[in-house]
Amino acid sequence: MRFPFLLFLLFFLVLISPSLPSAATDAVIFEQAVSETLDLWREGRYEQLFDRLAHRGKMSRERFAIRMRETSIRPACCWQKMEHLSVLSEKRTTATIYVKVGLEGTPNPVDSSTREFKLTNEAGLWKMQLADISSLAGMSTVKKSRHSKKHISH
Repeated sequence: MRFPFLLFLLFFLVLISPSLPSAATDAVIFEQAVSETLDLWREGRYEQLFDRLAHRGKMSRERFAIRMRETSIRPACCWQKMEHLSVLSEKRTTATIYVKVGLEGTPNPVDSSTREFKLTNEAGLWKMQLADISSLAGMSTVKKSRHSKKHISH
């Protein structure tokens, strides 16, 4: 009589225990995080986009919004926005994904970028890095000097 009870108890515990996340579930979570980030960019909600980015460095929200408004590049809409996402690595607070991001307004005939992106988990939210969005947007990473020297010809 004791054996069937233990078997039932084991079966019940397995049933009610939370399942471990699978790679497919992780891919869906990362895809959702990237999709939401690209949607903020496409909609021109740059202040909210800034808040959804990790590794922002010294760039202010205001400066980021100004620089994003200066570029004509935007994520494509709908199914072209993001394709073929795969998870390359995942740790507790970081992940690396490989995905094709569709772009509009590029000066090149190529209107997509297929590459690796680093994601960072901050307070339970997976965030893309500011440098990746800046790169996709075609923003220059070279700082402009506030004091430029002028050559005077005699």
